[in-house]
Amino acid sequence: MNGISEEIFGQIEEIKSQARQVIDELFEVAELSEGEILVVGCSSSEVAGRRIGSWSSEEIGKALFETFASACKERGIYLAAQCCEHLNRAVILEKAAARQYGFSMVNVVPQLKAGGSFATATYRGLSQAVAVEEIKAQAGIDIGDTLIGMHLQTVAVPVRTKVKQIGAARVVCARTRLKYIGGPRAAYSEKLRG
Repeated sequence: MNGISEEIFGQIEEIKSQARQVIDELFEVAELSEGEILVVGCSSSEVAGRRIGSWSSEEIGKALFETFASACKERGIYLAAQCCEHLNRAVILEKAAARQYGFSMVNVVPQLKAGGSFATATYRGLSQAVAVEEIKAQAGIDIGDTLIGMHLQTVAVPVRTKVKQIGAARVVCARTRLKYIGGPRAAYSEKLRG
């Protein structure tokens, strides 16, 4: 098996279960609307208990893509996959999302060692995948310290989930809220506070 040990391969179902719990908890707190974007950065190496960038696993990337894509589809949310540093953390998402949000498309096809396994699986799994250099997503999941903050709208707010790891990788989630403006005399909508 390419980039995955027998031991981790046997844990794919557990990894998928952990991922599903994380995304469900995040969606419950983030209250995303249909058509909004969830960005996911994922190191399959970290999930497998290795150092980031050292053990790309096609199987782990595909398992996580399938889990996240299914959850996003159920809610009408666009899934975006952050590529690794070798592609300058470009993002893979549906062409419809890139057009809807006015993201400028670029020409690159992620691979295991240049983009990462999760971005590669996303590129292969979406109906019309495209790459863009940057986005501003409404929520995000960082699996294995991949630094997704550059692709979140301001203001990012941490979301604490019960599941703290997927495989051996740390998981950090975030939602975003609208900026407060106007100072101490301003009134704010409770509905939009976040």
